[in-house]
Amino acid sequence: LQISEPNEFDIMLVMPVARLQLEECDDTGAYYYLTFKRSPKEKYLLKFLDEDGKLSAFKMLQALREIIKQEVKTIKSVEVIVKRKKAGSPAITLLIKNPPAEISVDIILTLEVQQSWPPSTQDGLKIEQWLGRKVRGEFRNKSLYLVAKQNKREKAPRGNTWRLSFSHIEKAMMNNHGSSKTCCESDGPKCCRKGCLKLLKYLLEQLKMKHTKELEKFCSYHVKTAFFHSCVMWPNDTDWLLGDLDHCFQKYLGYFLDCLQKSQLPHFFIPKYNLLSLEDKASSNFLSRQINYQLNNRFPIFQE
Repeated sequence: LQISEPNEFDIMLVMPVARLQLEECDDTGAYYYLTFKRSPKEKYLLKFLDEDGKLSAFKMLQALREIIKQEVKTIKSVEVIVKRKKAGSPAITLLIKNPPAEISVDIILTLEVQQSWPPSTQDGLKIEQWLGRKVRGEFRNKSLYLVAKQNKREKAPRGNTWRLSFSHIEKAMMNNHGSSKTCCESDGPKCCRKGCLKLLKYLLEQLKMKHTKELEKFCSYHVKTAFFHSCVMWPNDTDWLLGDLDHCFQKYLGYFLDCLQKSQLPHFFIPKYNLLSLEDKASSNFLSRQINYQLNNRFPIFQE
C-alpha cells in the first residue's frame, strides 16, 4: 500500500513465546502487562523481567538495539545508521544511506503467543457479512501478536507495557478483500477497495507534510481502521466497482469525516478502544476542515 517512493519498510521481528499471562493495564483493552505463569521454557527471557516479575519491553528493546548496533558495524557494502531512540516508539529504525534514495527500515519487536485472544477482542473483527463467519473463525484461531509499545496513558511510564497487534490479520484481509473469493485475482473481477485506501492514505500524508504540528496525532492506522469499517458497512464487491472509484472514495471519506466529527473511531479488533480521544478534539476538527476544503475544491492537493 506504499504510495509515494518505496523508501519506508516495516519488519516485524517475531519471537515465539510458549505461554504468557496477560493483564490489562488500562481500559482500552489494547495494552497489557505480561508475566509467566510458571518458569518459561525460554529461560533467556528471565533476565528481561522487572522487579515485579513483568516482562519489560524496555529491557528487551534495549538488548535488541545493542545487538543491531553491533551487527550494523559489520556491514561494509552500504552505510547503515541506527537512528536515535524515539520516546514511546516500538521500533528500532535503520537508515540505509545509498543513492538513489535513503531508505528507512523500522524493526519492531513482536512476541507471538499461541493462545486465545483476550476478552477485549470478543466483539471485534465484525467481518461476517463481508468475508464470512468461517474466515472470522480462522482469523481468531491465529496466534496473538504483542509489540513492545509504551502506553502513553500510564502515570509513571516504566516501559513494561505491550500492545496487541493484528497486522498479520490486517494483511490477510487486504490480500483477500472480496466477499466473492475471486475479487482482484488474475481472472476475477477488479474492485477499487485498495484504490480508495491509497487515496485517503496519500491525502493524509500530504496534509501531514503541510501541517505537521496540527496533525501529529494522526497516522495511516486511523485511515486503515476506517477503511476496514467501511468494508463491513459496504460488504459486497458490487459496492466497490472499479469504475466507481470516485463515488466509493467519497463514501469512505464521508464515513471518515463522520468519525472525526464525533471523535469516535473504534479499533477494528478491540471495539471499546477509541482511536480518536476527546482530548484530541481540536486536531480532529482541524483535519476535518482540511479534508472538507479538499473535497469542496476537487482535491487540489492531488494535483500538486
